[in-house]
Amino acid sequence: MKQKRTSGKARSKKASKMHRKIGKSPGTITYMGTRENAISSLDVIAYTEEDIQEYSPVNIEALLDKDDEHVQWINLVGLSDEAFITQLGKAFQLNPLVLEDAVHTTQRPKLDEYENYIFGVFKMLYLNQEQNVVVEHLAMALFEKKVLVFQELKDDVFDGVRHRIRTKTGRIRTKQADYLFFALLDAMVDNYFVVLEHINERIDLLEEEVYENPKPQTAHKIQELKKEVLRIRRYASPIKELVGRLIDTEHHFITKDTKLFLRDINDHCLEINESLQIYREMTMSLMEMYMSNVSNKMNEVMKVLTIMASIFIPLTFIAGVYGMNFENMPELQWRYGYYGILGVMLLILIFMLIYFKRRRWL
Repeated sequence: MKQKRTSGKARSKKASKMHRKIGKSPGTITYMGTRENAISSLDVIAYTEEDIQEYSPVNIEALLDKDDEHVQWINLVGLSDEAFITQLGKAFQLNPLVLEDAVHTTQRPKLDEYENYIFGVFKMLYLNQEQNVVVEHLAMALFEKKVLVFQELKDDVFDGVRHRIRTKTGRIRTKQADYLFFALLDAMVDNYFVVLEHINERIDLLEEEVYENPKPQTAHKIQELKKEVLRIRRYASPIKELVGRLIDTEHHFITKDTKLFLRDINDHCLEINESLQIYREMTMSLMEMYMSNVSNKMNEVMKVLTIMASIFIPLTFIAGVYGMNFENMPELQWRYGYYGILGVMLLILIFMLIYFKRRRWL
């Protein structure tokens, strides 16, 4: 499977975006992603146990006028419209530091608790149509009756949650916003297992390639896979700590019932981190195995060349002796001398082949 390499142009573009942030005051909203000029859009799913509504509000004020009976899942797609993000943050009274992290796509996963909301930054992983791992920046703010989700692309891993809300499957329609926050977090973590299964399949394929026919491209594939495992580990590893903080929090938005479900996510995070550690060690072992197999193949080649050289050394010696221009060499005057020397050389060749075979060098 081909993996895209980061070009110098892309690295330069990323560096230039970092320069945009240097020197600005904390809390300044500066989009740090690669999807410029994306139009921000809002989609809302509002529900109670008996009612569900889905709509795209014409303006931000329409979100605030909604009655308090419905639990609202407000989904914002597109993070490059800094003015719109600023307006949204003011409407929901979000701290400027929160908005800064919401559009900072390289922000490490984190969790902050405020009096009126809980804010978290995560990394959403999924496979695209080309079976490449996509990493999407995801930020979520939990309010008393609302969950505000920031994401760059419309593609996500929350279709299962939407289906459960629409079909009234499970308990989500009977719970409050903190359970919706858990459900979204759970869907994100569960999709890590899909990515890990994909990584495991790639490791198995590379293992077969290393055993059967290692090529120079194989080493490059192993190195790319190792980098990807480390990248995923960097995104997945902090989530266990963040979920642990949600379990231990005294914030009134997180109920005891929801904390029981959060413990299940905590177990999944532990399993994910253990799997990533194993995959990291397996990729390192693959590289060692590759180097060992290449070395063994080289040794086999050198073994054949050494045997060939050993066979021809005495033959070359005989040819060298009779190639000297001395007059008193009786064999040169013998009628059958040429055929006799060839016979001797053939006997030496046969003897050495039998000897090497018995020593299991051939």
